[in-house]
Order: sequence, then structure tokens, then C-alpha cells
Amino acid sequence: MDHPHEECGVFGIYAPGEDVARITFFGLYALQHRGQESAGIAVSDGERVLVHKEMGLVSQVFDEETLGYLRGHIAIGHTRYSTTGSSVLRNAQPVICESPIGTLAVAHNGNLVNAAPLRLRLQEAGVHFHSTNDSEIIARLLATELAEFRDPVEAMRRVMQQITGAYSLVILTPHHLIASRDPYGVRPLCLGRINGHYVIASETCALNVVGADFVREIEPGEVLVIDENGLREEQAVPLQRYSLCMFEFIYFARPDSHIYNRTLHEVRRRMGQELAREHPAPGAQVVIPIPDTGIPAALGFAQASGIPYAEGLIKNRYIQRTFIQPDQRMRELGVKIKLNPLREVISGRKLVMVDDSIVRGTTTGKIVRMLFEAGAKEVHVRITSPPIRYPCFYGIDMATREELVAASHSVEEIREMIGATSLGYLSIDGMLRAVRMKRHHFCLACFDGKYPIPVPRDVKLSKQLWEGEEETPQPAFCGSPETDKE
Repeated sequence: MDHPHEECGVFGIYAPGEDVARITFFGLYALQHRGQESAGIAVSDGERVLVHKEMGLVSQVFDEETLGYLRGHIAIGHTRYSTTGSSVLRNAQPVICESPIGTLAVAHNGNLVNAAPLRLRLQEAGVHFHSTNDSEIIARLLATELAEFRDPVEAMRRVMQQITGAYSLVILTPHHLIASRDPYGVRPLCLGRINGHYVIASETCALNVVGADFVREIEPGEVLVIDENGLREEQAVPLQRYSLCMFEFIYFARPDSHIYNRTLHEVRRRMGQELAREHPAPGAQVVIPIPDTGIPAALGFAQASGIPYAEGLIKNRYIQRTFIQPDQRMRELGVKIKLNPLREVISGRKLVMVDDSIVRGTTTGKIVRMLFEAGAKEVHVRITSPPIRYPCFYGIDMATREELVAASHSVEEIREMIGATSLGYLSIDGMLRAVRMKRHHFCLACFDGKYPIPVPRDVKLSKQLWEGEEETPQPAFCGSPETDKE
């Protein structure tokens, strides 16, 4: 429950004759888990670009009237959790700006580490910004490059040579749908087909929901351009190394999505099995998950340990992001608004509680306390990620170093702090065994401090990561994840 915040979800479609805004709405609906702060859709009919974006959930932002207004044959969409730029409407995406080939709309998942100098350079050249997010920097850079290179592939190549960090992008012009992924592949992005047309999405679950077939994952450093002539695929900048964020496997991606040809549900179940081998809980009588992300791992833990699985906490599935603040009494109830204990399962029993991560430790402590109040005799906490000791600079809102409880406390100190009977984290090796892939295909920086994309000193300091605290990154490895399995 004490999770790092989601990042963003992006979706794009080029489909003459289809209701592209409606398809994009359902694609974003499937990606809602990646961000609940704002949502937006931009469409093009070949002449003009229309956009609608608001704060709130996808279902709150769009209705029949707004979807009816968004007519066209190209669309992109975005659902956001803020990582760069504050939580206000002007930072909602897609970002819109004018260019020599018409209006551009940009939707971005990730975070640039060199945003500040790029922004300054553009401002000095007379560019005016309307938001504080780094996605507008990408849009303005692309508009600048299109003044010289009308070919969108060449313009994107020039942009990608200037931006550093994590980015999975879908971009709309009056005539094109463009997709690109950073040369490290930190955030996921895939290509699909629907009724002979092309679809781009952050995750395969969005393809499934709209009835599209999965074609392939977009490669790191690649640009795809879809227009009336079909699909162009170009390796715009060289692949640096595969550095997919491991949190996609642990927590972010939906369990029915596939990444690296693996189902997330199955990987999470194996993480639970590995956890049971590394940190057994002798004498425990029941394994309970923190719903929903802890469920596959708890099933795996139960299978490997022989301890029965049960639902011990019921999640209120109808809680949505609200702008109504709880009063003091409701605030004190805190986590009970989201989770309620099943006393029949918990009372008088020794529990194993399985969750995916501990960031600050405050929420986990509240849940442990709630289980003891519901009559639990023992609460053995098992976590399917290693301790998070370093902040993320690539698009996850994961606090400063100071706020990460594992950065300054031992496992025993964290156990004491959250009030658990015992505490066990999955090791990095155990996690990789569960994914059945090798270390060099992932970004594990939040666990081991080895940042694959170099982070400027001032950006490190902004999250209280001092010089020398991080580790030297591993050497580049460019073998395909599909050909280099454990």
C-alpha cells in the first residue's frame, strides 16, 4: 500500500473511418492505473487539431458530448500522475503547440534529466512556455526542428539527440501519428493493430481492451511514424542498453499486461514463491495480500509455503480520486477508508501479509496496526521488492532520499517502526529469478543506486542524493531481452 506513485499512460491511434476519440477513451480507461490526476485527448481530422483535457479520472473528464466533439482520424491520449510540474490543469497533457507543419500535440510518459538547461536555451531563443512540465520542452524542441526538417523522422532524431532521460512519447500532427522511446527503454511502449490500422499504447492491456492485436514492443531509440502512406520504422538514435524500470514488473503495469513476452501476473506470482523461499514464516497460519497489487505474489507465497491463502483485507473498489478533503475524524480513520479488515480471517491467527513495496513506511505501519487491532496474533510482513534506498529521476514520484525509509534504516529498524512481528524483502537476485531475465535488462537504480542514464549533479541534489552516494552504472549491454533469457 505504501507505493511509489504511478507515472503516466499514453495511447495513440491512426484509423480513418473509426471513432478514434472513443477508442482512445477506452484505451486510457485501461491505463487509468498509471495516473489518476488528469486526462486528455487530442484529435486531428487532417486540417485542425482539437484537444480536451481536465483534472480528474478518465471517466470524469470525458462524456458523450466531449467525445462527439473530438472528430478526426488520428488521436492521442494521456492519463497523468505528476512527476515534473505541479498538479494543475496547465500541466495536463497532451501538450499543444504550433509548428511549421501545423499544430502539434505531445503526450509523454517519463522524465527528462536535462530539462532545466533545455528550457533555458529555448527561453533565450524567445520561446514562451505555458506549463512547468518537461513534455512542453519536447513539444517546443520538435516545433523548432520541424522549421528546418519537415520530415518528422529526421526532426524527431534531432530532438532525441538533445533530450536525456526517460521518455515514451506519442505525438500527433495534422497528418501524422508519431511514437518514440528513449534509447534506454526505461518506460514501456508497444505497437498494435486494429481493423488494419495502427495503435500505440503504454501497455498491452490497453490493446486488449480496444480489441487491437499486439504487434511488438517499440525498441529503445526507435521512432515510428504513421500516416496515409502507412508505417515507417526507424532506429533514430542508437540503443544504449535495455533499462526497463523494474517497477513495471513489481507494481506499475496491470497484471494482464505483457512486457518482454512475460505476463505480469505470472511474474508476480513467482516473486511470491521466491519470497517464501528466501523469508519463510514458520508457524504462520494464513497468507493475506494487500489488494490489488499484492494478490498474485500472495498466491505464490501460499503455493510455495503450503500456508493457506485468504482475503484478509477488503478494498473499497469505488474510491476514486476526489477533490473533497476528509474532515479530521475521517483523516484519523485514514487507511480504513480504502481497506477494511475481515476479522473472521484475522482474529486469533498468525498472518503473513504480502505487499509489493515500502517507500516511507507510514501506510504499511497503519495496516499492520489495523491487523493487530482486528485480533491478529502475529503479522509477518513480506515485500516483493528489495528495499528502496535511492530516489528515481526517470518519471516515478518516489520521494527524496531523506523520505525513503530504507535509505537510513536497517530492515530490523523498519520492522520495529512498522510494528511487524518479522519483515522480509525479496532480494534483487530473487526478483530476477522470478522475472527469469538478467540484471542488465533493467533499471534497478532505486534498489542499488546504479543509474543507467547519467543524472546531472543539480538534479541529484534536488532529491538529496549527494555526490558519491550512488553507484557506478553497469557497462552497456545491447543484447535483446528476447534472445538473452536466464
